Amino acid sequence: MSDSGGPPGLDLGRLRAHLDRERPGLAAGELRARLLEGGRSNLTYAVTDGTSRWVVRRPPLGHVLATAHDMAREHRVVSALAATPVPVPGTVLLCEDPEVIGAPFYVMDFVPGVPYRDEEQLRAIGPEPTRRAVLTLVDTLVDLHRVDPAAVGLADFGRPEGFLDRQLRRWGKQLAASRSRELPSSPAAAVVHGDYRLDNVLMDIAAQDPGGVSGARGPGGVRLTAVLDWEMSTLGDPLTDLGLLVMYTEQRGTGGLPAPTTGGAPGHPSPGEIVRRYAERSGRDVAAVDWYTAFAYFKLAVILEGIHYRWTLGQTVGPGFDRIGEAVPVFIDRGLRTLDRL
Repeated sequence: MSDSGGPPGLDLGRLRAHLDRERPGLAAGELRARLLEGGRSNLTYAVTDGTSRWVVRRPPLGHVLATAHDMAREHRVVSALAATPVPVPGTVLLCEDPEVIGAPFYVMDFVPGVPYRDEEQLRAIGPEPTRRAVLTLVDTLVDLHRVDPAAVGLADFGRPEGFLDRQLRRWGKQLAASRSRELPSSPAAAVVHGDYRLDNVLMDIAAQDPGGVSGARGPGGVRLTAVLDWEMSTLGDPLTDLGLLVMYTEQRGTGGLPAPTTGGAPGHPSPGEIVRRYAERSGRDVAAVDWYTAFAYFKLAVILEGIHYRWTLGQTVGPGFDRIGEAVPVFIDRGLRTLDRL
């Protein structure tokens, strides 16, 4: 706990003073906060004044890569998507001054919903709601990739030209140096989420709609209330998001290692069905999906190694970090096996 009574990394006294300066009257009572579990990178807190609720996002404690954990970038893309069919939380304010709570941060609206992280959660809701939830996830990804970046003020949000080459150089110079096969040709650039999966969205599955899959904001049935965790978003190849979604769906037998394991739940669509639905609804060529899936395994292995490094320095917050290092060789092996399918 910090001196302000808040969780590690969030000084509630300083946060309240900043809110009072920038948004007078927003907070009416004493602030309380709790760290939201599930995030392995940026820290996410639920904050309340006893009447209203918000969410605060900030970078991890300690070691931070130069281009990672950019709060202004996350705040920008979430704000830009507010007027699109992609459901995102409303943004409240951005603070880039690290002196306020020790790091840049932003505040957004609290959105109700459940992030489904494992098979046990999905088994509790049943096969048909599980199926509708995952297909709604796919449909929302199609909605995201249909957004015209220029129309929402994101024309300069990334550099789509040479996107895959830069991604490979960024995630591993050795792989770029030893590559013997050509990269897939990227389709037209889209807003890419960068870590699109079931537990990075919030679902409302309280009502059941036997008529079929409802849209992200459709009446009744499954409703995807918000897409979260935009820290890796950019303009680039939309199939990198699809490869990630397939990779996460394939996970089995991780033995408690830190990866979502929802794919084995009754009613969960197979990776093949997910790819087919995306292709049918988007009209994109998905023939190279195995390459993108293998790249997703590789990227996740690199991310987990960085989280493991922060854990060795005592700079992470939350349970389960002691086992993350064990996952790195597992995902590298699975990525190599995926490449064998090419």
